[in-house]
Amino acid sequence: MTEARAGEEPADLTDAERRLWAAFRTGSICDLSARTAGEDDPHGDRAWGAGRSVRAQVVALLLLHGPPPVPGRVASLKLRGARVTGRLDLSGGSVAPYVEFQSCRFDGEVQLAEARFGTLRLTNCAVPRLEAARLHTEGDLHLPRCRVARGVRLTDAQIGTDLLVSQAVVQRDNKGRAIAADGLSVAQDFQGELLETYGEVSLRGAKVGVSMNLRGARLRNPYGRYALNAPQLTVERTLHLTSIALDYVPGTNSSTPPYGLGTPPGRGRAAQHFECRGGLRLDDGRFGDAIDFYGARFLLTAEQEVSLRRIQTPEFRFVGERPERGRVVVSGAKVVKLVDTSTSWPDPGGVSIEGFVYENLAPRGHFPLSRRLAWVAAATPEYSPEPYERLAAVLRAGGEDSDAREVLLAKQRRRRGTLPPAAKAWGYLQDWTVVYGYRPGRAALWMAVLWAAGALMFSQLDPPAIKADEHPQWNAALYALDLLLPVIDLGQEGQWRVEGGWQWGAAALVLLGWILATTVAAGASRLLRRG
Repeated sequence: MTEARAGEEPADLTDAERRLWAAFRTGSICDLSARTAGEDDPHGDRAWGAGRSVRAQVVALLLLHGPPPVPGRVASLKLRGARVTGRLDLSGGSVAPYVEFQSCRFDGEVQLAEARFGTLRLTNCAVPRLEAARLHTEGDLHLPRCRVARGVRLTDAQIGTDLLVSQAVVQRDNKGRAIAADGLSVAQDFQGELLETYGEVSLRGAKVGVSMNLRGARLRNPYGRYALNAPQLTVERTLHLTSIALDYVPGTNSSTPPYGLGTPPGRGRAAQHFECRGGLRLDDGRFGDAIDFYGARFLLTAEQEVSLRRIQTPEFRFVGERPERGRVVVSGAKVVKLVDTSTSWPDPGGVSIEGFVYENLAPRGHFPLSRRLAWVAAATPEYSPEPYERLAAVLRAGGEDSDAREVLLAKQRRRRGTLPPAAKAWGYLQDWTVVYGYRPGRAALWMAVLWAAGALMFSQLDPPAIKADEHPQWNAALYALDLLLPVIDLGQEGQWRVEGGWQWGAAALVLLGWILATTVAAGASRLLRRG
């Protein structure tokens, strides 16, 4: 292309480029589509001829040093159905006009590193690679239905309103990343419905000002450890990693056309799951409203994880499909409400909840206490008291005192397996007699049985008094009760001379009484500490 002054039309423009130049000045669409079935698919195999080709140099000239608009119009570049030849390089430039490419095919990379835009939209375009590190837009960045062959780079980019990548298909770059967007900042929504990626999506330290939506997305990375690698991600509202209804009408629930938030699938409606084929990492993330995994599907190897270490969110909805392999780790996470199902958590050895803090339980479907205890046991291959105590505290706060006692009893029984033989035997005795003090009625029953047995036994005895001139009247029932109750003196024990086998019977009652009293006192102290 011959050199041209700013705003001056070059002399060697093709017919298609002249049409684009004129459309730019009026802000109208330059449509180079063939308008023939099968000819306008930018992702197809059919070649596009010179009649619909535009050089990238001409596009750059228009955007950086374009002509003034026709009076009364606003200059903007709107190009449809074109083949952009060469490499479009706007790195470091400031682009004032509105820019929109529709169903275009780019022969070379689109380079926007450190460029500044108002709004930039590429809709249904074929792009070899998008290099846009430290890109700054005052408005939206839209890439819906685009196909990118060698990855998208948005490292440290700043998007003034919304980032839209819905229905895009992105392959990996030479470093194995489909989307590299560490440090990305999006002022409003990050919308990625039905996004497909084949490589790592890296969002380390990214910030989203409203919600992040990956409903129905399919993130696949068979080449590395993570399909979604987003530690320290901050989302001010909700992170949606959920399934999506496939029969919604795009754009009917959005302020950012052409595609916006879809709806979760209702019963009987066709749906596409959020699918993560590879590890997912959200460690140390902050989410202002919720993390939602409704209908999510994780396909992991044995070494991969859904890692949610130390996340913080008011609501955590873990209601997806159970991972067959890999682990789910929520160690150190802090949530207010835990919404889950009994079938969403992995099998024993596949979940870790050490230090997981939650304040309320809101299970969906049938989730009996026995399954909740199995969940805790599955998450603690080695005994740890903290998960049991956390569950008991949450149940007690919700008014489920009897369930809380069952949890603490399960904790004692689990702890018993870690004790030496003598302590283990003492634990079995406490369990058999008074159930570690968590069922006081059992102690009262044993006391009544022993009292009745003692009274019956001593009713056959008429012992002599130790002091002939100073003794109460013999009462077998009171004597048996006095032996059973430690500390309390009913005036019978120590007044009568009991010898031989009767002495052994009295000693047995005293010993059993102390055992019952000790175990009841231990259980009562535990209950008081928990209270």
